[in-house]
Amino acid sequence: MGSRELCRLMSRFNSFRRTNIVLQHLRMSKHTDAAEVLLERKGCAGVITLNRPKLLNALTFNMIRQIYAQLKKWEQDPETFLIIIKGAGEKAFCAGGDIRVISETGKTNQKIFQDFFREEYMLNNAIDSCQKPYVALIHGITMGGGVGVSVHGQFRVATEKSLFAMPETAIGLFPDVGGGYFLPRLQGKLGYFLALTGFRLKGRDVYTAGIATHFVDSEKLGMLEEDLLALKSPSSENIADVLETYHTKSKIDQDKSFILEEHMDKINSWFSANTVEQIIQNLQQDGSSFALEQLKVINKMSPTSLKITLRQLMEGSSKTLQEVLTMEYRLSQACMGGHDFHEGVRAVLIDKDQSPKWKPADLKEVTDEDLNNYFKSLGSNDLKF
Repeated sequence: MGSRELCRLMSRFNSFRRTNIVLQHLRMSKHTDAAEVLLERKGCAGVITLNRPKLLNALTFNMIRQIYAQLKKWEQDPETFLIIIKGAGEKAFCAGGDIRVISETGKTNQKIFQDFFREEYMLNNAIDSCQKPYVALIHGITMGGGVGVSVHGQFRVATEKSLFAMPETAIGLFPDVGGGYFLPRLQGKLGYFLALTGFRLKGRDVYTAGIATHFVDSEKLGMLEEDLLALKSPSSENIADVLETYHTKSKIDQDKSFILEEHMDKINSWFSANTVEQIIQNLQQDGSSFALEQLKVINKMSPTSLKITLRQLMEGSSKTLQEVLTMEYRLSQACMGGHDFHEGVRAVLIDKDQSPKWKPADLKEVTDEDLNNYFKSLGSNDLKF
């Protein structure tokens, strides 16, 4: 074999090797994407596993798209009788949307802001209107976007390790994903309190507050899932019976009173006000240690976010979920174009100095005109179902 022929063979071999490496990378990246969320048929159910445990199963755009498409397929599949959603690992069901990535990529590509929120809210609505029983196992941290992929489903199962919060006012956002629908419908003014302060509910309190429909000891969660998967062509009632059986047998914190029980009358009174300024005045006038604690928390929040959130819940209390999501989409786009969201992400998630510089920095500087602009129709860009 001549040296020229050898060179030609070597060149072809190297080219083949390069192609193989490229293909391997593509396969790996495809696998990595697919692995963010697992979509599996098991027994009688379609099972969604949010699979980013190191990042507390935070939702990416890719995950939202995959879940939506699969949900629609399972809804039409006569062999799928129920849908279960859960988080991988022990720490979190889902800590929310991956807002750090959204903030950073959106700065160079505005379209990501439009697409992410549009498709996330479409998924929230699809869960609400899902024709198959939907069971969310909200074990661990459940915040923001994680609440959006659980709370609109028919069944939500909390454990002693559940941790619920809607902490958006601390990052210059508002409790979206249908927060304007489900929060004002909680007992009394509890939802207004949770929305404005970001207060965290833990364990059985998540059930008592009405966020979860059932409570199960975490060590029994695996058995519960197995029993659900083993059901033969179950009806919604069959599924409810299984959940009720586990709920009744759960013993952890069974006799514990709701953490906010002693404060509920005051919360209902303080948060009945029609303005954030009046709520703050109510807390100041009360002067109790609990009131002053909440005052301290509220004073750290974005003034714009506080005013948006109060109006969002007041308006949402008489709207349908779809109307609320349309309103929230308008708010999301206004927030993305504003200052506070990106500053909140910087202070809380990037630099972690926990010292956001809000603009405006004072409630009285957030005018009614400013507020009206956040709620303004986007015309042909409005969210449509």
